[in-house]
Amino acid sequence: MSTTIRHADLVETVAAALQYISYYHPADYIAHLARAYELEQSPAAKDAIAQILTNSRMSAEGRRPICQDTGIVNVFLEVGMDLRWDLPGTLQDSVDEGVRRGYLNPDNVLRASVLDDPIFARRNTRDNTPAVLHTTLVPGDKLGVTVAAKGGGSENKSKFKMMNPSDDLVAWVLETVPTMGAGWCPPGMLGIGVGGTAEKAMLLAKQSLMDPIDMHELLQRGPASKLEELRIELYEKVNALGIGAQGLGGLTTVLDIKIATFPTHAASKPVAMIPNCAATRHAHVVMDGSGPAYLEPPSLDLWPDVHWAPDYNKSTRVDLDALTPAQVASWKPGQTLLLSGKMLTGRDAAHKRIADMLAKGEKLPVDFTNRVIYYVGPVDPVRDEVVGPAGPTTATRMDKFTEMMLAQTGLIAMIGKAERGPVAIEAIKRHRSAYLMAVGGAAYLVAKAIKSARVVGFADLGMEAIYEFDVRDMPVTVAVDAGGTSVHQTGPREWQARIGKIPVVVA
Repeated sequence: MSTTIRHADLVETVAAALQYISYYHPADYIAHLARAYELEQSPAAKDAIAQILTNSRMSAEGRRPICQDTGIVNVFLEVGMDLRWDLPGTLQDSVDEGVRRGYLNPDNVLRASVLDDPIFARRNTRDNTPAVLHTTLVPGDKLGVTVAAKGGGSENKSKFKMMNPSDDLVAWVLETVPTMGAGWCPPGMLGIGVGGTAEKAMLLAKQSLMDPIDMHELLQRGPASKLEELRIELYEKVNALGIGAQGLGGLTTVLDIKIATFPTHAASKPVAMIPNCAATRHAHVVMDGSGPAYLEPPSLDLWPDVHWAPDYNKSTRVDLDALTPAQVASWKPGQTLLLSGKMLTGRDAAHKRIADMLAKGEKLPVDFTNRVIYYVGPVDPVRDEVVGPAGPTTATRMDKFTEMMLAQTGLIAMIGKAERGPVAIEAIKRHRSAYLMAVGGAAYLVAKAIKSARVVGFADLGMEAIYEFDVRDMPVTVAVDAGGTSVHQTGPREWQARIGKIPVVVA
C-alpha cells in the first residue's frame, strides 16, 4: 500500500516547522557562532555577537521570534514518485494554509511581511502567504519537507552575474561582498550557485544555504576535493576583508561558505550568491504518511554561557525626552549609548507617505521636532508583551528620505541597522545629525528594552505604522556622527589592515 500525504498533516507539518524555526537557531549555527565569539578580537564585533547569542537563547526560552523580520517562506518538497495525495486543492494551497496557520498562531504571532502586488498596490496579505514553493520528484514513497524563512535584509543582497567561462570566481566574490554592506546581518553564510542557467544558479545558491554548517569540521580534517578547497579559500579570504559582525570590523564575517554546481552551456558560467543572515532559519523533516512530522526541541545546553547586559561603565546613558541637537552633535563614532525615553518609529511606507504629505503642504500626524526615529516594523505582541520582537531594519532604504526628514520635520537622529550610503551621510553631516546602529539579529533582546508602545500615525500601514516607543536602556552604537564619519567604513578598513591578507584600498 502506497503512502498517502493528507492535507491536514501537511498543513500541520509546515505550520509547526515555521513556528520552530522562528525561535530556534540551528544547532550548527550556534556552535559556529560561539567559536567566532571566543576568537573575536574586535570589541564592537564581539559585543554584537554577544547580543546575537543572548537574543538566540532568550528566543529559544521564550518561544518568540529571533528577528522581527520573520521572513518570506521558502518550501522545498522532495516528492517520492510512489506516494499519493489526499488534498482538497492544489499543493500550493495546502502549503499556504500551513504558512497561514504558522504565522497566525496566537501563542507566537509572526510578522506578516508578504505583499500581494509587487509593483503597484503592494498590499500586505496579512498572513504571509503565499510561500515560494519548489518541488522535485525523487524515487520512493516519502515526502521530504524543507522549510526556510528568508528575511528581506539578506535576500535583498542577493547577487548574480553571467560570467565568461574564463572569469575568476574568487575575484568576483571578493569584489562583490564589500558592495553588499552589512544589511544582510553578518556573521552568516554565503550560498554560491554555479552553472545551469540563470534561474538554476539562483536556486542552487538558495538550496545550498539549507546544508549543515560544517566549516569547522572541514578545516579540521582538510579538503577532500577541489570544491572543498575552493570553499576554504573563499571562507578565509572573505573573512580577511575585515567586515565583521554587523559590518563593524572584525575577524568573522562568514561562518561558512557553500557552493553548489550544475552542468552549464559551454559559453556560460552563471554565478549566483545569496547570503543567510544572523537569523538563519531552516528545518528539514520527512513525512511518511503516518501523520504530521515534527522537530525535536534542541537542548538549551547547546548555547554558550554568554549573557549580554548593558555596560553602564562604558556606555553613555541618554534621555531622549530631553535630547538636544547639541548633544547629538557631540556624539563620537563608535560610542555606545543606552537610550531611555520616547522615540518614534517609521520605515519605507511611512517615509513615502510623509514625503507625499509634505509635498502637498499637509500636517503630519506627529511632531518630529528634536525626536529620534527608529527604523523598525515590530512583531505583534502576545500575552503580557507591550510589543513583539522589534529589531532594526536596513537603514539604507531610508537614505533617499534622510535630507527631507532632517530638513523639514525637525528630526535630529535615526536608528537602524547596517551602514548608510553617501547621500544619507552627506545629509547627516549637513544637519549635524547622527545615525545610531542597533544590532540586527537581536530583536527579542531589543524588545525587552521597550516598556510601552502605541500607534500614533498611519495605523492602516500595519507593522509599517508610526509607533511611539517608551524605551529604557536600549543599546545602540554611534555609526555616523555629526561630522559624517561612518564606523562601517573605518571599522572594516582597520580590521582588513590588521588581518593583513588583502591590500587595503584607501579611497
